[in-house]
Amino acid sequence: MSTIGHVLGGRYELLSRVGGGGMALVYKARDVLLNRFVAVKVLRQQFMHDDEFVRRFRREAQSAAALSHPNIVSIYDVGQEEDTHYIVMEYIDGANLNEIIRERAPLPVNEAVRIASQICDALDHAHHSQIIHRDIKPHNILIGTNGRVKVTDFGIARAATSSTITQTGSVVGSVHYFSPEHAKGVATGEKSDIYSLGIVLYQMLTGRLPFLGESPISVALKHLQEPFEDPKLVNPSIPQSVENVILRAMRKNPNERYATAQDMLDDLATCLQPQRLNEPKVRFPSDADEEEQTRVIPAIRPERRPSDEETLAGKGSSKSRVSAAGERDGGAADKPRKRKKWVLPVVFGVIAAVLIGVLIWAVIALKGQLTSSDVQVPTVVGSTLQAATETLEKAGLKVADPVLYEPSQDVEKDVVIRQNKQDMPVKSGSLITLTVSLGKELPTLDDYTGKLYDDAVAALKAQGAQHIQQNPQFSADSPAGTVLSQTPAAGGTYDPEKDTITLNVSKGPESFPMPNLIGMSLSEARAELTKNNLSLPNDKVLQEPSFTTKGKVFKQFPAEQNELVTPGTEVTIWISSGYPADAKEKTWNVTVSPAVEGQTSTIKFLLSDARGDSEWGTKKIKTTQTFPISLVVSPDKDGQITVMRDDQFLDRITVPYADVQQTPTPTPTPTPTDEPTPPPDDTAAGGTITEEPGDGNGGGQDGAGNENASVGAVNDKGKDPGKGKDKGKDKGPGNP
Repeated sequence: MSTIGHVLGGRYELLSRVGGGGMALVYKARDVLLNRFVAVKVLRQQFMHDDEFVRRFRREAQSAAALSHPNIVSIYDVGQEEDTHYIVMEYIDGANLNEIIRERAPLPVNEAVRIASQICDALDHAHHSQIIHRDIKPHNILIGTNGRVKVTDFGIARAATSSTITQTGSVVGSVHYFSPEHAKGVATGEKSDIYSLGIVLYQMLTGRLPFLGESPISVALKHLQEPFEDPKLVNPSIPQSVENVILRAMRKNPNERYATAQDMLDDLATCLQPQRLNEPKVRFPSDADEEEQTRVIPAIRPERRPSDEETLAGKGSSKSRVSAAGERDGGAADKPRKRKKWVLPVVFGVIAAVLIGVLIWAVIALKGQLTSSDVQVPTVVGSTLQAATETLEKAGLKVADPVLYEPSQDVEKDVVIRQNKQDMPVKSGSLITLTVSLGKELPTLDDYTGKLYDDAVAALKAQGAQHIQQNPQFSADSPAGTVLSQTPAAGGTYDPEKDTITLNVSKGPESFPMPNLIGMSLSEARAELTKNNLSLPNDKVLQEPSFTTKGKVFKQFPAEQNELVTPGTEVTIWISSGYPADAKEKTWNVTVSPAVEGQTSTIKFLLSDARGDSEWGTKKIKTTQTFPISLVVSPDKDGQITVMRDDQFLDRITVPYADVQQTPTPTPTPTPTDEPTPPPDDTAAGGTITEEPGDGNGGGQDGAGNENASVGAVNDKGKDPGKGKDKGKDKGPGNP
């Protein structure tokens, strides 16, 4: 027994059942030796011990194995395992033509002609090898996924010799595709295959068979006696040149058919040429013979009914040759015969004619009762499904279930794209298969979250997206340029031509200008950082000596003032712990006179020392006044005081580091005051700068450790006589 998983002949592993017929089952199998898929045809169990079926099964293998053609299924192996007979053949991944006709008929004309041409080519090859197929039908035509047509099932093929004469009572094949001579049981030659191919082409283009009946006998009678409906009446879209091919192939008189399959192939090769499409309808000599058209063939069986003498002779010579007539006569054959010889044949002929006439009348009457009237199929392409259904039902037709759906770039959703039958007569109540549009085949929106914006845009444009919108957002968790979210959501479909895709893109953490902390105390700096959501850990507060005011911030990190920072950034600050140990501080009492005594002059003091360049202050004076100014010097930086009067350079006092005594505890520069210090009594007249360094005990100095300097003194007449000697100090430009 052949079951799934069984390995036939130790080589062919049966994988699945893919088909079967009345004589055998077909399995998809794997050739474990060559590691390829094959088809294995296994004779059914009930026929394993039937010699006739075994011979027919073997004949199929022999017939097909003798043929090598791209349109004929190849035979690889033949074997027997116990009582199981099997044939190993080429596996075709596809469907048989019958399934395609059932799903899509009527087929497009060019497709039907292409299929028929390949079948014709295969038959021509078989006929040249003296092999007649005798069972051409859609079930035995395989169509691969690559479009290649393969003819299979040579189970009743015979060599084109006298053996093709069908034995009495043993007509085999498919009655709907019989040739008239096949139905009568006479010689079946190459033209029988051509007739069957004509029926296959008829069915592909019309979706129906030319002859139908309630029994095989009635169908066979129609092959012999009745004309078929012209293909163009069923499907008006068939070109006349293609109809002519069908009409010639299906002639009841074999002499009026194509002489060979090659002749039919040549006609198919040119039938779709523009100059042939509207050629005249083909005519045959027998068309004018009304007697030939209406002649009734009295019997299907080919045997000649024996005469009385032949019957008697047969009984006398051999019992095995007793005819059916002799058996019906019984013992009457032994009686003396007194009737004339012509009486009995006439009686039987009349009876046969009456019986056949009654049978034909009964078939026609029954057909008229059972067959519904024809209706014209309306065109519903372009209508909505609901409107199409109403139109077809109004015409007496039905919509086949299920309705087929497919996407369409041109047809709106829920509108009928095509119908399997249109503008042709069909039986009332017939099913019409509709194919309805799903609308455009919309792409699925991928998930772009976490991807770079530029990559997401490139992917969307590759799908045809035309409307992409960027929505920048601050994000503390995603790097700048990263997609945070999207609309519509991932997984849904969208219309690239109409829908707008919005991508929310990270700008990185939110940033803002860094506040200026220089000159603030620790508490002031911490309050400012907290207000801006910045962090100041305790270990980021550093104390260092500096030439800035003690306890004030003199440096900050990581950003200077107004540089962009993000929330949560840690900040480091440096606070001055006082002047460095090698710093020296000196206070000078600078006495300045107005340009004209009694008139207001604007005095400006510019300082340059270890603390940097700064403006000490601006004063308005009418009389000579003294101002204490403190300088801090270092080994790398001397001090300098520049005096401007009424925006004009007046004098410059330079204080070298070496000339300043070390002070134990340098003190910050005092805040300038509007109260002047009285000038020293010994200030030189005539506007000279006088410096009188003291010893810390007074003696002409304004306070211990201070130096005195006078600039811009006026004379009795109110004129500035110029600068005087400054006791060896650098007075700056303008001093003699």
